[in-house]
Amino acid sequence: MGDTPLKDQVAIVTGGAQGIGYAVAERLISQGASVALWDLDKDLADQSASALGAVAVETDITQLSSVEAALAETQRAVGPVTTAVNSAGIAGPNMPVSEYPEADWKRVLDINLNGTFFVNRTVVPGMQERGYGRIANIASIAGKEGNPNASAYSASKAGVIALTKSLGKELADFDIAVNCITPAAARTRIFDQMTEEHINYMLSKIPRARFVKVEEVADMIAWMVSPANSYTTGAVFDLSGGRATY
Repeated sequence: MGDTPLKDQVAIVTGGAQGIGYAVAERLISQGASVALWDLDKDLADQSASALGAVAVETDITQLSSVEAALAETQRAVGPVTTAVNSAGIAGPNMPVSEYPEADWKRVLDINLNGTFFVNRTVVPGMQERGYGRIANIASIAGKEGNPNASAYSASKAGVIALTKSLGKELADFDIAVNCITPAAARTRIFDQMTEEHINYMLSKIPRARFVKVEEVADMIAWMVSPANSYTTGAVFDLSGGRATY
């Protein structure tokens, strides 16, 4: 497979205009994949797509109709989708459950969990029809351990983990791998949504004493969505700097 193990692969990356999604898209393109950035921020997605050599598709992942339209537009532009990386997400506010606003709870769950579900639901039929697919859902260490004052985020990411395990089993008869990762926090714009106290709490729990680099996340995902990952499915790959080793 040489230096282009993802040659002939067509990938979508949600939230691909920035942060982890951008780093993943850059890595997939460097390995030969054609990539579509699905993002709600069309202007930023256009800029990122131009810089990367990708395609930008305006997508609201909280709306199934928007996701279905994005898939159709992507496949017209670059071909049948073989690969999906679900990176879009928000942190939500940091506050106790007893004070957590209902609207924020619903929005975090809508983007992080429902959005991931809609994307998975939409891309799977084509993968089944073609007998091949790779899906990487980005969860979080918070989904394993739960972070205090981040109930919606923790719950949404736990849901992503369970969705991944369930779908992996459903599709085990196909050459379709559905896995997720549970990274520690990375210094991206999502930190803008968090209090300094919460950021310091997260850092204090990481034995490596630093946050994960977006390039490290991209490295792991690049293998997860490659044809080489032909056996592992329904799995949770730890990327927490030693915080959780189970």
